[in-house]
Amino acid sequence: MSFVRPELADTLHRWREVIAGVGLAALGLWTATRGGYLLTPFSLALAVLGGAWALTAWRRLRFRQDGEAPGIVRVTEAQIAYLGPRIGGFVGLPDLSEIRLLTLRGRRIWKLKQGDGQLLHIPVEADGAEALFDAFATLPGIDMAAVVAALGTEAPPSDSRVIALAARDRLIWARKGAGVVVR
Repeated sequence: MSFVRPELADTLHRWREVIAGVGLAALGLWTATRGGYLLTPFSLALAVLGGAWALTAWRRLRFRQDGEAPGIVRVTEAQIAYLGPRIGGFVGLPDLSEIRLLTLRGRRIWKLKQGDGQLLHIPVEADGAEALFDAFATLPGIDMAAVVAALGTEAPPSDSRVIALAARDRLIWARKGAGVVVR
C-alpha cells in the first residue's frame, strides 16, 4: 500500500533530477556557511555543481514533450536511429549538417539533414526522443537554451479545412564550414 498518490509519485519521478540538483546546491550552500578556509571553497564548488546540474536537468525536462507519436528513437555511440511504422533511418552525429524543427499540421518534427543531403524526420513526441537532448548537446556550437526555447513555442493548431500542405520550418543548428569553397 502506497501513501503517495500516483499522480504525485509520477510528478516527483519526472522532476527527480532537478530536485537532486537543487538539493546538492542547497547542501553546498549550507556547508559553506559552516566551514572554514578549507570547507568553504569546496562547499561553494559543490553548490555551483548542483546549480549547473539542476539547470541542465530542467532544460532536459523541458525538452521532453508529452504526447504520443509513432516510432522509437535510439541514440547509440554518436548515431541516431529512428524506427517508425512506415519510415525510419539512421544518421551519425559527425555527418549531421543541419537540424530544423518542422511544424506540419500541428505536429512538430525534428528534421535532421546529413552532409550528403539525406533527411531523417523524427516526431518530437516519439518514444525515446528525450535522448536527442544529450545527442544534440555534443554538437559544436549548439545553443541548448535556444533548442529548448524553440520547443517551448506552441505549434499552431492544424486546420482540417486547409487542403494545401503548409509547413513551418525553423533552423535550430547548422554546422559551420559545410559550404562549398570557390577560389
